[in-house]
Amino acid sequence: MKTNLSSQITLKRIPTRYYRPENAYENSVLTRLEKISTDIYESIDGGSLAIAKEIAEGIRSKQKENQQYVLALPGGRSPLTVYKELIRMHKKEGLSFANVIVFVEYEFYPLVTASSGNLASLKDALLNHIDIKSEHINAPDGMMPKDAIINFCREYEKKIEEVGGIDYMLLGVGQNSNIMFNPSGTPLSARTRLVLLEGAARKEASRTFPSIDSVPAGVITMGISTMMNAKTLTLMAWGEEKADIVARTVEGKVTDAVPSSLLQNHLQAKLVIDLSAGYHLTRISNPWLVTSCEWDNKQIRRAIVWLCQLTGKPILKLTNKDYTDHGLGELLAIYESAYNVNIKIFNDIQHTITGWPGGKPNADDSNRPERAEPYPKRVIVFSPHPDDDVISMGGTFRRLCDQKHDVYVAYQTSGNIAVGDEEVVRYCEYLRDVSDKYSPEGSTIKEVAEDIIHYLTVEKIDKGQPERKDVLFMKGTIRREEARHGARHAGIKNDDHIRFLDLPFYETGTVKKNDLSEADVKIIMNLLQEVKPHQIFVAGDLADPHGTHKVCLDAALAAIDELKGEEWMKHCRIWMYRGAWAEWEMDHIEMAVPISPEELLLKRSSILKHQSQAESAPFLGDDERLFWQRAEDRNRATAELYKNLGLASYEAIEAFVQYKPL
Repeated sequence: MKTNLSSQITLKRIPTRYYRPENAYENSVLTRLEKISTDIYESIDGGSLAIAKEIAEGIRSKQKENQQYVLALPGGRSPLTVYKELIRMHKKEGLSFANVIVFVEYEFYPLVTASSGNLASLKDALLNHIDIKSEHINAPDGMMPKDAIINFCREYEKKIEEVGGIDYMLLGVGQNSNIMFNPSGTPLSARTRLVLLEGAARKEASRTFPSIDSVPAGVITMGISTMMNAKTLTLMAWGEEKADIVARTVEGKVTDAVPSSLLQNHLQAKLVIDLSAGYHLTRISNPWLVTSCEWDNKQIRRAIVWLCQLTGKPILKLTNKDYTDHGLGELLAIYESAYNVNIKIFNDIQHTITGWPGGKPNADDSNRPERAEPYPKRVIVFSPHPDDDVISMGGTFRRLCDQKHDVYVAYQTSGNIAVGDEEVVRYCEYLRDVSDKYSPEGSTIKEVAEDIIHYLTVEKIDKGQPERKDVLFMKGTIRREEARHGARHAGIKNDDHIRFLDLPFYETGTVKKNDLSEADVKIIMNLLQEVKPHQIFVAGDLADPHGTHKVCLDAALAAIDELKGEEWMKHCRIWMYRGAWAEWEMDHIEMAVPISPEELLLKRSSILKHQSQAESAPFLGDDERLFWQRAEDRNRATAELYKNLGLASYEAIEAFVQYKPL
């Protein structure tokens, strides 16, 4: 069973030689704008394996010399696949960590309990599964007295020096370029110290805590000086959400405003990234600027859209001079004139637009993104959380229902941890009051409600522990009924077309989820075999490689892969939509569904049915806008791009990319 198919989606348009040059000359040509050695792998697994092998080689080399190997390790989600590979090497290949000394790069402060800290997470992810000596594990104490912090930081740096310095430092990078928790403006001289968590850094830290409110006030972190003194530095970055900062780190100027750019001044620093994280590097995003290109329709479309944005012209006004002045003379040689390229790409983009996302019956569909027949179609919309359907494709959802297709919606997870405690208290108080009215002698429901209210308002202290099952049930029920209401508002008439899959990987009661399993995939397979859809919509978010959307996409693609030999599946089309944060770039878009002003308001109304997520949801992320605002801004921006390219002007557009089973 293939459970990581989403990692291969970007491979369709990126030639191997762009990220794996055939020789040293080609490498120097492709990477001439890059100021740090950067290794790009097709997937997170490939990059993680390379890092793990490098660490293992260092450990074994020191073992031969009977010396200790000093590692500095981060927490968070980025290194998890590296740690899994190191554990595998220990158990399957006999890699011993007996000579390894570990320094944990940061710890949150103050901690309510040690179990909620970074060291506890690192032990769970790696240290408890290998033969490292307990006395060789060094980490800040997140519960130390405040007056002990300064002395501890001084002693931490001294201890690193006493063991001969850090041999290998593994680093992650934040979206705001922070290294460990050193924010913009951190001086080169900064060493281990207490840093207060504010703004973006606090929101980023909230990914490892139940909510932003439970994030400690500060973090004890190694400094830039500590990093620069390490003998070898490897910075890893995975997923599209890191693409911008990777480009700034590798190709931008060295500045303390971008702490990760300081790695350019280290002689033994490098980046290990996957293709998605390398998306904005010149050799991946704009290869015509550094090498001869392998032109296909998507690459040409990407180049022309880039040229339009650079010149401020619509497609049909681009001239031969525009092409030659901006490194696209190759296209003139292939197509003989700007006009020939322009009209080809204009028509290509024009044909992505359709008001019939399920296909227009009894119409010529030769230039339409969807087939006219069969009509009506059976459609399944997979939604990772109980609101992604209406946030991401609410207009298309309604259009499919209005055009009489047989639409099912399948909510893949309960989304229960994304409901705030205060929401549960509010609903339990409602249950208690209803019980008082209609069962004045007392009832089980009233007792349960009062018990939950007391627990959440009085007893609950450590928000890092798994949630109580009765509380999870209440949170899940709140989201389930909001989803049901939102789906009905979008146009579904039959309740049996609203399915709640509650995939097991999600049901841990904590931020940390289980790995995708066969049980998750089987649930989706059963639904597909029951409905035998003609169309499937899935969330194609690739930005966060460790997030729920990615796991839900992998689950759906694994189920599709298992069933692709079925006769009905051979006639099924799979469309990927994106979430509230970003849209598909123009070179990817294969179906664009215009949304009228009235339809956009109806979409907003469907989103607002999810009241628990409206303003106080624990995982709103770095963006201050509410979900409906993000969705509308994204849809309007897509429509504006189409208009600027010289196509029709719409209020908003939802965009989709077709997935073809491998």
